[in-house]
Amino acid sequence: MTLVYDLGSRAVRRVFEKRITAPAILDMPTYFPNGNKFTAAWRDIRDEAFAVNPNRIPRFHDIMPEQADISANDGRDWRMFVLKAYDVGIPENLERMPVLGRLLAECPEVKSAAISFLAPGKHIPVHRGPFRGIMRFHLGLDIPRQEDGQPATLMLINNEERRIGDGEGMLWDDTYPHAVTNNADKPRVALLLDVWRPRMPLDMELLSRIILRGVQTGMRFRGVSFAA
Repeated sequence: MTLVYDLGSRAVRRVFEKRITAPAILDMPTYFPNGNKFTAAWRDIRDEAFAVNPNRIPRFHDIMPEQADISANDGRDWRMFVLKAYDVGIPENLERMPVLGRLLAECPEVKSAAISFLAPGKHIPVHRGPFRGIMRFHLGLDIPRQEDGQPATLMLINNEERRIGDGEGMLWDDTYPHAVTNNADKPRVALLLDVWRPRMPLDMELLSRIILRGVQTGMRFRGVSFAA
């Protein structure tokens, strides 16, 4: 299954890359103006995230076995509290985070949303997202700091180092190669959103919708559970 997933992702990426030119780091006011709503509410979102017990939520590869090579690679946990997956809301999880749930209801361009708990020392090796119709938004909620004051979580995106701190957001294209390392002795907590890319060429818009529908069908067929 992993080989099929990888081959399919590569083929889809090539199609999108021919039709959509985009930098690795994207301008949030241009591509995701509603991102400001999430950054403005980051403290409330953080408080709701702190009420979740990360030890009781699934690891990323429990949800998507195809991602075991980046989630189960080093014996350290990468856990996801999923509130929305490919346009399908998870009611019981949304109820536990009402502030975030309200923002998601106001922003239909957000197709997936999860609180990411990255264990101390966790390394996510280089990988790429499957297709350019979706952009990735990161919002720091509880980001450990190094002794020099810098955020301890290092993101390497298209061979460039990026760090975000508490309350800082970043919109980027995850089809570029990227890796993450939590260089701290405490977990990193962040909000991850998958955001629909605006103003795509019509053929890419249609292909993106087909892919989204296909993933939804696959989740139902496999009985994927996001329960905490």
